[in-house]
Amino acid sequence: MGRRLVPLTLDNLPHLPKRCRSCVFWELDPVSGEAAVKAGRPDAEKEAWLSAVLLEWGSCGRVAYVDEVPVGYVLYAPPAYVPRSTAFPTSPVAADAVQLMTAWIMPEYQGQGLGRVMVQTVAKDVLRRGFKAIEAFGDARWKEPACVLPADHLLAVGFKTVRPHPAFPRLRLELRTTLSWKEDVEMALDRLLGVVQKEPALRPL
Repeated sequence: MGRRLVPLTLDNLPHLPKRCRSCVFWELDPVSGEAAVKAGRPDAEKEAWLSAVLLEWGSCGRVAYVDEVPVGYVLYAPPAYVPRSTAFPTSPVAADAVQLMTAWIMPEYQGQGLGRVMVQTVAKDVLRRGFKAIEAFGDARWKEPACVLPADHLLAVGFKTVRPHPAFPRLRLELRTTLSWKEDVEMALDRLLGVVQKEPALRPL
């Protein structure tokens, strides 16, 4: 089974699930997001957001493929590019962190380690860009796939709660001070993903 994680671009944006391609939950503030949906322009707004982030900051996501079939994705960016984050009761995201916005894996490919590989890949990219951590808002009452990731899942892959909340805690994954993660990111992932590879190939886990 061939696996690979490819940087998200305008070319492979159509490989995201339709509901995600037309979702601007994180990309716009609540008022602008609602206006975009009412105007029937969420797809165009999503594309415009991605284009701007790619030009100004660079890659802000990864698409996961198994045997060339897109099976999941992850989206992340500095908080300045994520207007919705300021609407959360546990905001703001720390200035030294990149925000893990959302991620999704097709149900039939869940439970195979892809989620952890996605987080590790984001960690490697974030480290290379000089950031100290990844932060995310978790959904403590998560029941079904949505724009906000389940808090339990974030805790399971190494995040720690930095600002508790009954519904939307803010969680943080330290990159430079966590030895196990530094080993994973700097050593294991160099073997797993290859060094300076635009489209890193993943061996079966």
